[in-house]
Amino acid sequence: MTIKLYCFGESGNSYKAALALEMSGLDWQPVNVDFFNGATRTAEYRSEINEMGEAPVLVDGDFRTSQSGAIQAYVTETSGKFGGKTREENYDIFRWVLWDNHKLSSMAGLTRFLINFLPEEHRNADVIAFNQGRLKAAYQVLNTHLDGRDWIVGDGVTNADLSCCGYLYYPEPFGFDRADWPHIDAWLTRLSEQPGWKHPYDLMPGKQPDRA
Repeated sequence: MTIKLYCFGESGNSYKAALALEMSGLDWQPVNVDFFNGATRTAEYRSEINEMGEAPVLVDGDFRTSQSGAIQAYVTETSGKFGGKTREENYDIFRWVLWDNHKLSSMAGLTRFLINFLPEEHRNADVIAFNQGRLKAAYQVLNTHLDGRDWIVGDGVTNADLSCCGYLYYPEPFGFDRADWPHIDAWLTRLSEQPGWKHPYDLMPGKQPDRA
């Protein structure tokens, strides 16, 4: 049975789940969520798709889950890929997924939205500057960790990599320049060279030009 992923191209959290599915080789298809026209805020979406009113959402037969980290864990359980080789590695992967969700992707997603998708008259320069300060600290943590490493955990691609890269391939500006962070830059290049890798706007529907 084909796995369905409710997602949209602009969403870095959706990208984490979609990239895991694509690189795992599992049979899946994206289902476009018209986020910018309020799809996730409808009563129908909340009652039938996700009570949290968010994307991504994975549906595999009778199984359903949301949140990118949970979806990645399901992909690992189903495909056998992107997990650790030891108990210690599995906990380290989990640690980095939680760190990303709290420190990196949360700030990157919000800042990118404020700068690129919110009407200009509603953008708060002080909030954006504060967020970018927090992001700079997160980039430093990741860049330092990747010094001398090919991957965040272990010797291959894991959910730690697939989570932390979620917003870092997007072209819209939000205060991240790969040239400023050479170890992150090299890591993103390595990841993009792996079988099955695709850019978020090539992997999921609903990218920004479609709404122009």
